[in-house]
Parts: sequence; C-alpha cells; structure tokens
Amino acid sequence: MTDYQDLLQTIKSLQHSRLSYIELLQEEVKRSQDRPSEKIKADEDSDDSSRPATSAHHVSAPNSLFTVPYSIPQTLAVSPSLGGQPVSPELAVSLRSILFGNTFHIFNYEWKKSFFKFREPFSDTSYALETERGGASAIQMVVQAHIIKSLLFNQPGNSACTMQSLLEVGEKEQRRALAASLADILWTAGEEQTATVSLVTSERCFTPHLDYKLDSFTERLQLFTFKKKEDVRSFICEHIQCFKEEGSHGIILFLYSLVFSRTIDRIRADFDCTTTHLLHLSLGNFVCRQALLNLLLTGRASPHVFNGTSLNDEKDQPLAHPLHGVLTRSHVGYLFWNREQVKHAQLPLVGSMLKTPRLPIWVCNINGTYSVLFSPNRSLLSDWKMEHLFQLYFYNGQPTQLNTTVLTIDTHSHHWEAENKDIQGDLEKKFPSVEMTIRTKWEGAVIDWNGTVPFF
Repeated sequence: MTDYQDLLQTIKSLQHSRLSYIELLQEEVKRSQDRPSEKIKADEDSDDSSRPATSAHHVSAPNSLFTVPYSIPQTLAVSPSLGGQPVSPELAVSLRSILFGNTFHIFNYEWKKSFFKFREPFSDTSYALETERGGASAIQMVVQAHIIKSLLFNQPGNSACTMQSLLEVGEKEQRRALAASLADILWTAGEEQTATVSLVTSERCFTPHLDYKLDSFTERLQLFTFKKKEDVRSFICEHIQCFKEEGSHGIILFLYSLVFSRTIDRIRADFDCTTTHLLHLSLGNFVCRQALLNLLLTGRASPHVFNGTSLNDEKDQPLAHPLHGVLTRSHVGYLFWNREQVKHAQLPLVGSMLKTPRLPIWVCNINGTYSVLFSPNRSLLSDWKMEHLFQLYFYNGQPTQLNTTVLTIDTHSHHWEAENKDIQGDLEKKFPSVEMTIRTKWEGAVIDWNGTVPFF
C-alpha cells in the first residue's frame, strides 16, 4: 500500500503544476528506481499477504480512487528455485503486444479472477467447468471440450464411451482430466515437439520500464519448457492448484503458456494482414479473436474459419495478401451462429476442418457466448447412417444449468424444412439460436429438447 500512498502524495504535490500524465509516470518511475530493491520486495510481500485473493482493494483519497491489482496469493506462487526460466523484459513486452497490440493494456478484474472451477464431484455435472460471462469464457469452454474428450474417449483399455463416465467423476479425476486437457492443447500448439508452462513466482524477475504497465504478476513469470508430452502433463498435474484455485489467475497463466508454447514468432507467421494480436476490446472487456480460438482448437493461430488458404476474394479476384484458414482437422470442432451477422448477411461459413472434427465434440460460439455440444458415440462422424437420428448433449457453463441438456436430432424426416419453407427470412426470430447453430452442421434437422426449456 506504500506505493499507492506515495503516488497519492505525489499527485497532491503536483496538482498546482498540472504536469502531464507522462511526466507524472516519469516522476513515479524515478522514485521507484531510487527505492532499494529490498524495500520493493518487502512492500510486495506485505501487500499480497494482507490482501484477500477474492477481491480487489480500493484506496480512497480526496478526488481520487485507485484500484490495487487483483493479487495472486503467496500460497499459489512457486519458488524461484524450481528451475524455470525467468521472463525477460523483452519477452514480457512481446507477450503484451501479441495479446493486446500494445504494452499499456493489462487484463481487467474479470480476467484476473477467472480460473478453472469444476462443478461438484460425483454430481450430474461433475465433468463440467463453471464458466464466466466475460472474455475468458471462450478459453474455459475449449478446455471444457477437451475435458469431455479426456473423460469420454481417452479412457484406458476398451472402456465404453457412455454418459455415465461423466457422472462418476471425483475430485482426483477432475484434476487429472484438467491437467491432461491443458497439456494436450499446449503440446499441439508446440507442434508436438515442445510445450511451455508459465507459473508465477514470489519474486519479480525484472523492473518494468516506462513504456510497460505493471500488472503485479506478469513480471514474476517463470517459464518451464518440456520436450515430452507426459512430462508436461505430470508437471501441470503437480501444480494444478496454480490453474484451478480461486485467486490463481489460472486462465491468464494458461493463455500465457499457450502463447509461449506456440512461440510469438510462429503466432505472427500464423496471422495474415487482417490480424495483428489475439484479443480485442468489446463492450469494455477483452474477448478472444478467431485467431486465438483457432490456436486453442488446432494449435495454429489462423484468423479465419474456412479451410486452407484463400488467394481470391468473394468475386474470385486475386487478393493482395493471402488469407489464412484452418489447415488440419482437430479433435474438437467449432460451430458458429450470430443473429446480428445473419441479419446483415455476414455470417462466416465454417469449413469442414472445424465443422467435422475427429471426435463428436464441438465448441459453439452462439451470439458471442460459448457452450459445448457433444456425443459419446464416436461413430457419429464416420457412419452416415448414425446421423439419421441421434442425441447430442449441450452444456453452456452457466451456474443456472444444473443438468446436461439432452437434444434429439432428426435429420431424416425433413419435415422441419417443409413446415418452415415460407418463413426462411424469420428463422432466427422463431427458433432458438442453439437450434440454428446445430443446423449449420445438419441442415434442416428437427431438434427435440425432450421437455427442457430451450435456450434462446
């Protein structure tokens, strides 16, 4: 708290001179550099130990209000002696730039408080994460899809893939499934050669420069790089509390790990002329661009959802620069629906690489909110006869959903098309967006909610 009190005193003393914001920052940086490093460390320790992990604190002063950053508890910080590589100031600047496009933006409170939180063990949703409404929900839901993959399709031996497998998940199985899922995503991003895990230590690795905004935890990163997938999984499992405990900044740490696993240079090569960074500001919150979603799903930060590389525009005219789409079929797929984009005929068509994944699991982006559709029947994507009449399970991550929703999909009768052939322009008004999303994969399908109130 001493830093903030000092800053308040500086502001009061400079009010009459009306110095610019940059001059004020320069004054504060100079004062920080003059302060012994031992005192900085003592101030940080004192501040972290006195601040609850579950909330931000405010220091009030006349005409001023400052918010102390949401802090990681000391119990979730690893020892610097663990052996990782301390983050350098140059790497921290590059990380900030590839995420935000500049070095002055930092994650807000909604992001900092987000972590991987499971539902109650051995409950009807014991396999499920409870997600946020903000920008972190996209990352949580992709990880959720991988958790379902791990619990349904990665079981030892010839275990049958049934929904019962998702209802018998204890706390130990939750931790293992989360560790396996995070490791899978990082290993794929590292092209199945390496993966890097980012954790926070108790000590700052560098002193920020004037053009870098302090956030209290990025400056304390230690990077742990592995060349075997099993080593990645074991390390994450050993330190799983750093991703699943309240106050851990678990979503941000996993995002940092994803960027470092892919490497910043490869992410820049994945981009095209339409994208320069992974997050964008929308309605006051940072949300994931398509490039970040594709990085999570496929291991490559391609900015578009179509297959391959596009050399021509919609009128078949050569583009000045090629556009990068999805090159490989991933284990988890992606479906997209947005009412506003449909109204303006701007709905992007998801290519078959994402629409038809290796396993029957799809992350759904529906009007900007994220959910997951899945089936325990692996044959659904390999036997066309299975697609005549089948069930999908739907989960949106919100606390209000107490049970997994079961949907029956009928693609064979075609009576949905017959009943609605005269109102094609008003379909988005008449039918739930979840149904319209499913029909981007199974056109004309009839969807029965089996007594559940539909999610619009």
